[in-house]
This record gives sequence, C-alpha cells and structure tokens, in this order.
Amino acid sequence: MKPIKLTVKTSTEKYPIIIGSNIIKDTSSFFNNNSIKFEKALLVIDKNVPKKMIFKIKKSLSKKEVFLLLISTSEKNKNQNTVNLILENLLKRNFSRQDCLISVGGGIAGDIGGFAASLYKRGLQFINIPTTLLSQVDSSVGGKTGVNTKYGKNLIGSFYQPKLVLSDTDFLKSLPKREIICGYGEILKHSIIADKNYYIYLKKNISYILNLKSPYIERAIYKSCNIKKKVVQKDEKEKKFRKILNFGHTFAHSYEATLKYSRKLNHGEAVILGMVSALKLSYEKKLLNKNDFDSICNHIKKSNLPFYLKNYFSLKDLNRIIRFMLNDKKNTTNKVNLILLEKISKPLHHKRYSKIELKSFLKKELVN
Repeated sequence: MKPIKLTVKTSTEKYPIIIGSNIIKDTSSFFNNNSIKFEKALLVIDKNVPKKMIFKIKKSLSKKEVFLLLISTSEKNKNQNTVNLILENLLKRNFSRQDCLISVGGGIAGDIGGFAASLYKRGLQFINIPTTLLSQVDSSVGGKTGVNTKYGKNLIGSFYQPKLVLSDTDFLKSLPKREIICGYGEILKHSIIADKNYYIYLKKNISYILNLKSPYIERAIYKSCNIKKKVVQKDEKEKKFRKILNFGHTFAHSYEATLKYSRKLNHGEAVILGMVSALKLSYEKKLLNKNDFDSICNHIKKSNLPFYLKNYFSLKDLNRIIRFMLNDKKNTTNKVNLILLEKISKPLHHKRYSKIELKSFLKKELVN
C-alpha cells in the first residue's frame, strides 16, 4: 500500500509523519520533498537494528557525509552519559546547527537522540526513524525527549520536535512478539482515552495487528499517531490537556523504577499494567462504569497482555512503588496526580490521591 502521511503542527515546528512499508530506501527523497537540507548527518543507531536496514538508509544518503554511532539502548543506559557520548561525536566533527542527527531505533534511542539534538548548539536538526511499534505509535510523536536518573524516569529532558518522522513497518518484522505486545499497549491506550470506535476496531482486529498484517498494522499506527497529534497540537508543553496521554503512566513509571528497569518488565508491559491499575482505581472510586471496565479488562486478559500486578511484585515492593509515584514529575502537591477514566473516550484530569490512599489500593492488588 502507498505510504500514509499526516502532519503535526505545533507552535515550534511543523513536521510530517510518513508511515509505510520499505520507505527507508527513499529516505533522501523524503528529506528533499520536505525541504530538509544538511551536509553532515550523525546516525545514532540502536545496536539491535538489522544491518540490512541501516544499509538502506546509508545508501539513500550516499551523497551526504554520514557518520554512524551505535549505542546500547536500555532504561539503564538512558542517561546523561549516553547523551554526552553523542554530543562528543557531534563536537569533534564540528557539526553545524544546519546539519542533522538521525535517530534509528526504539523510544529510548529517540528520547536520547532528541535530547542530545536539543542541547547541541542549542538546537540541531533532528530526524526520527522509529523502529519499534511502541516508538512508531507513541514516543516519536510529540517532541518529548529525556533521560532517567536514580530518582526516577525522564526527570531530565526537554520538548524538542523533529523535522521528520519515518515509520517503516518493515522494521517491525525483526521484533520479538513481546515487543509487538508492548506497542499494542500504547495503541490500546490511545483508543481508550480518545476514540471508542477505534477501541471496537482493535477488539475486532487485534490478531491481525499483533501479526503485523497489512493494512491493519498501518491503520493502527496511523490512528494512534493521529490521536496523539491532535492532543499535542492542543497542548505541546503538557500544561493541561496533553496530560491525558499519561493514562496509566504514573503507575507504569513507578513499576519500572521499582524493578530498576530490569528486563522482567519493559516499558510497554509496564504501561499495560499501569493502565490496569488506573482502570481498577477508577472503578473502585466509582468513576468508571462497570460495562466499560469489564470490556477493557476482558480484552486485556483475553489478549494475553500483562494484567496481574502480583505476577511482578510482592508486598515488600509496596513502599518503593509509592516513593517513585510521589517523585513523579507531574505532581504539584504532596498528593499523586493521576489520569483516570469515566468511560471509554472520556479520561478524567487532576485526580489526586494521598500516599495512604494509594498504598491501601495497591496493597489489595498485591495480595488478592
């Protein structure tokens, strides 16, 4: 099928997202068609990206001076040291602000690359080529960049929009099933907070999507990007409305940090668990109706997605989970700020809960 294009317009940047199969062979053409000009490019590449895909990008950019920097991408390596490594490569080759940094990898590579681009000479052209389903439907859209610290996830970062996003679905064919499920978590989130018809479509076609069947996978990526695009265009810097995208994420980030970003639970799985926690809290607080609660929970369980918190944590982890929730960057008081749900496509802002309330809620989840 032909590539799909949508355009994100924010106060700081206007850029296209191109979605399709085997589109990276035309990387140079997409640059030219979108007036992206440069002499030198640094490709910051996740070591797990297949070499044949990197070759296609390099071949397309054969008329440019291209440098490669392979990085190990994990939540533990998503730190200032990796950013400094990228900056050192840019500095020693004397990149100008008109040159560009091209991130090729999942969400971690995009976050680190985008953050380095925002810092270098106060702003270098940034191109994002997301290679995982999770990054294609979520982190590559909206301009959030950043790194982790021992105090929590993404506590240091910036908003920095790319010049172009190229989402080639051929990258997804090299991913293990676990990574596809991770991406589906964000796809499901977008439908839950914004579009009931999309949610119904996902329930009907999940097997096609998880098996990367065309045109189902392309449509799912496009629909998710379009939902996030509309949210970002209304609130680029997450002052208010954009916070709905954090549905499940405050729980998720604390789960990841509690496990010290181990492979036991990756980001997408944590997001699914976090959404389940947010759904259960919404239902417990009598905010969410039973029909929607049962529908979403049954869909997650029937799809063999992560559901039970006690499969990953025990009571001994409770205080640590709460501590990371209290450190979340979205909090403005001594209570934890959460996005909950009233019904499918109607999220609730500014629901704040105390340490005692959350501890009581999570304790039941870990015991029952």
